Parts: sequence; C-alpha cells; structure tokens
Amino acid sequence: MELRSQEMRKNAPELDPLRIGTGWKPEDLSKPQVMIESTFGDSHPGSGHLDILVEEVRKGIEEAGGHGARYYCTDICDGESQGTDGINYSLASREMIANMIEIHANATPFDAGVYLASCDKGMPGNLMGLARVDVPSVVVPGGTMNAGPEMLTLEQLGMYSAKYQRGEIDEEKLNWAKCNACPSCGACSFIGTASTMQIMAEALGLALPGSALMPATSPDLLAFAREAGAQAVKLATMPGMCPSDIVTMDSFENAILVHAAISGSTNCLLHIPALAHEFDIEITGDTFDRLHRNARYLLDVRPAGRWPAECFYYAGGVPAIMEEIREHLHLDVMTVTGKTLGENLDELKKNGFYERCEKWLQDFNARYHVSLKKEDIIRPYADAIGTDGSIAILRGNLAPEGAVIKHTACPKEMFKAVLRARPFDSEEECLDAVLNHRVEKGDAVFIRYEGPKGSGMPEMFYTSEAISSDKELGRSIALITDGRFSGASTGPVIGHCSPEAVDCGPIALVEEGDLIEIDVEARKLNIIGIGGERRSMEEVAAVLEERRKNWKPREPKYKKGVLRLFSEHAASPMKGAYLEY
Repeated sequence: MELRSQEMRKNAPELDPLRIGTGWKPEDLSKPQVMIESTFGDSHPGSGHLDILVEEVRKGIEEAGGHGARYYCTDICDGESQGTDGINYSLASREMIANMIEIHANATPFDAGVYLASCDKGMPGNLMGLARVDVPSVVVPGGTMNAGPEMLTLEQLGMYSAKYQRGEIDEEKLNWAKCNACPSCGACSFIGTASTMQIMAEALGLALPGSALMPATSPDLLAFAREAGAQAVKLATMPGMCPSDIVTMDSFENAILVHAAISGSTNCLLHIPALAHEFDIEITGDTFDRLHRNARYLLDVRPAGRWPAECFYYAGGVPAIMEEIREHLHLDVMTVTGKTLGENLDELKKNGFYERCEKWLQDFNARYHVSLKKEDIIRPYADAIGTDGSIAILRGNLAPEGAVIKHTACPKEMFKAVLRARPFDSEEECLDAVLNHRVEKGDAVFIRYEGPKGSGMPEMFYTSEAISSDKELGRSIALITDGRFSGASTGPVIGHCSPEAVDCGPIALVEEGDLIEIDVEARKLNIIGIGGERRSMEEVAAVLEERRKNWKPREPKYKKGVLRLFSEHAASPMKGAYLEY
C-alpha cells in the first residue's frame, strides 16, 4: 500500500526541500513518516518531562525504519489555576489541544502518530485529536509522580489549606506540605482525572498493554515509549489499524468497566462522551450508570483509597484490573498491538510483566517501611471494596438531564437525605460562607452559573475540600453544582447538574429554604419542598414554572476570546461539553 506521506510528496514539490531545511536527511523522506504529538512544556510536572519520552519514541521510530517529527501543544495545570479565574480555561483547553492536533496532522499528512500526554486535559485532548486525524496511532501515557515523605500526595493540599484557614495547623506545617507534595515529574499521584484518563487510553486499546500510569521516573516507561515508536511504524503499513478501526462501543464499555473498578474521576463523564462523539458513538451518563451498577470497585488508591497512584503499576496496572473483571470484558476487541485484548492479557502472563511489577512493589515497601502485597492495592474480584461501581447518575426535577456523584467518596450518611437549599451564584461566595461557618448541618449548598456556558465549567475543588475536611459538615451537608469537581474531590458532592443555570435549568430556580431530596440508590435528585415545607411534585412544578417566568438571563461573563467561543458553543455537561458548531 502507498503511504499517505508519499502521495503528498508527489503533489507538493516544496515539501522535500522544506523538510531537508528542518534537518531531515534526503533518505528520510521516503520512510514512513510519524507525527510525535506531545503536551511537553514547562507548564507543570505532568508535561515537563515528556521531551525525554519524545526522544525515546523518536529512537524507536528510527530503529523501525521510519522518521519522527515532533509537534507540541502544551496543556495547562488545573492545580496551578485553582482558586483563580484561570481554572475557567481548563475544560476549553481540551478543545484547543484537539483542534491544534487536527491542524498539525492535516496540514501535512503523516502515516502514523504517537501521542504523549499525562494530565487532565492533555490526555483527553490528544485522544480527541487522534480520533479526528484517524491515522494509525499509539498513545504513550506520561505516568505519575512519586509520593513524598509520609506518602504525601498533592490532593491532600486542599485539606492542609482548609485546616490552616480554620487555625487547626500552623503556617510551618502548611509550607512543609507545599514543599513535599510534588517530589518528581508526572501526573499527580492519586486517581484523579489525569490518572483516570491515562488508564482510559490503555483500556480503550490505544496504548501498549501495561503502559498506563507507570511512575514517570521509571526506566520501564522509557522502554514503553521506545516500543510505541516502533509500533507506530509497524501500524503505518498495516491495513485496518486506524483508531476508528480499533475503538468501538465494546471498547468504550470495557473502559467504563475499568473506570468503575478504579473509582475513576467524575470528569471522565465529560471526556469519554466527548471522545466517543469524535468516533460517532453515543456515550451518555446513562451508559456509565448502567455499567457501574453491580460492577466491582477494586482499587485501593487515593483519593477514595489508601495508597499513592505509583502503587497502581506495582500491582500490575490496567492488565491486573482487567484480569479481575475479565469475565465481563469484550476480549475480542482489537488494540494497537495488532492483537485482541484477550491475546494481550494472555501474553503479559508469559513475558514477565507481573514479575517486573512485583520487583518494583518490593522497592516501594523498602522505601516506606511497609509490607504491601498486590492484593492490598488491587483487591480480588471476590473481595471487592464495593459492588456497585463508583459513580451514579441522579435525575429528577432538579436535574432532568442528570447529575453525577462519586458515591465511593461520599459518606454513607448522605446517600439518602432531605436538605435545606442554600444557593450561591459563584464559588467564591460559597467558599467564604463555608469557611466562616455560615453553612450549617442539613444544608444543600448550591454553586451555580459555573457550567460550560456559564464560566467554562471550572472545578469546585477548594469548596469541596473545605466541606469534606470539616468533621461535622463533611457528613451532614451536600454540595450541588452545574460546575465540576477535581478528580481528587471527596465528600458529598454532586456535579454536572444539567441543564446548567445559564440555560435556565432548574438549578437556577432554587431558592433559599427549598427542600432537596438526594437518594443515591434510587438515583434521585429532586426539589420536594418550597420555603421549608414539603409540597407535592405538581405543586413544586407550578412554583418552578412561575419562577422561570421571572428568571432573567445573565449577561455573558466572557465577551471575547476562547471562553466566549466555548460558552457560545459548549454542549451540555452530560453530553461531554464538547463544542457544537
């Protein structure tokens, strides 16, 4: 078969001299040409090391007889943006990364691609981009950072900050945590959005088996990057190995079952539907809810579990998770190895993969003076931490299109509750009320106008941490928003409430003292009373209709730039908040 790059050379005589001027040798021009796309940049630890992996990918491409060209579109860091308007750019950046990858690849067609990313929007942006480009592709997940002293990890900073603001710890202790929470490069060391999406890349069959969420400092990751480069060259000459040939509804169902097993980030409910949309496949919150019901939750890793994320690889990573839930997976799906998922899993048992993981686990035990076994990190199927997945989609007159709760991180006391509404029209107002004890037991705290169209759908991380770290409030109130939460968030938090407030969703009509019903097991989220008094559902509907007549649209928050574009075209949170043109 003729390579796409060679067809381009025939049509564009300037192409060869321009590439020679870039540093290509004349003999490179006729080789399979591989675009190496990464989020490398000095923006944060999750991307600062990717240039090292890029060079390993280039070596692998060269050794396999191809030539690699480096392209970059760096991502931003949600953690660095927290508490500022910078976080409003986070979700929009996913779309811009995908757009730039589309531009890079289609302006000068390549025969294959290798995509390297680690973090919250970098990984889903690259996945969406490779779906649009649709040439044979391999993903290299950038890995996770090491834990600090006392197994300190970054998601604990919100707790330390809230304790400091309440006067429970001094500034010296807070500074200690700041200086030790990120001791290396890589994604944050917990099952947040970055870790979840790395795992999803492998679960979908787009990354090499066993490569997701390795320690970013591990020499094994360098070997995987080199192998990924060589595999991309191989795929370039194989028919039927584009992402659209590999990723199917069955692939997405496998990934969602893995998501349930790891208690993955709720932000996955934004990214997986948006990625599926690029493949013309419909995934909704209901898909997640259906597959999570009765699914086993197995991974004892923070924030819902006990151990830092580097332990995931030491316990066998995605393959070990898949072995535990093997009977529920579609084992015949194709992957970037050119083999099926079932064949990959069988091969890993024979090639020493799990023995290498065990060696690293023993090194971890020695470092922290613990005695962990694989089963302490990834629980056996028969001894699961939970048996109903990790998230639920709630619906009712408050969220007709749905809202999401990570019930594995929610206190059992809040699984069924009737609470008093305390609405706030921004996170800043709400956080101030929580920290200054103007929120009481039994309140349903609302943060609204923070959805995709409202302000870019930022994370409500500081407010959720202030609540969950409060011994009393963390088990007696709920936080409900049309915004989203960090993958590190814990506590009684419900996000993605749809339709959002800026579209006059019911969340915009809630008033002080309304009674809010939460029922996780029944998947309900309803307004069941007005002004502190219970009413029939018909009476509530009539009151909401009257309030809707008096509701006035808010002036757009952003009048130019990227966030204006995003706010004008973003789909519903429950669809994935991708751009609808």
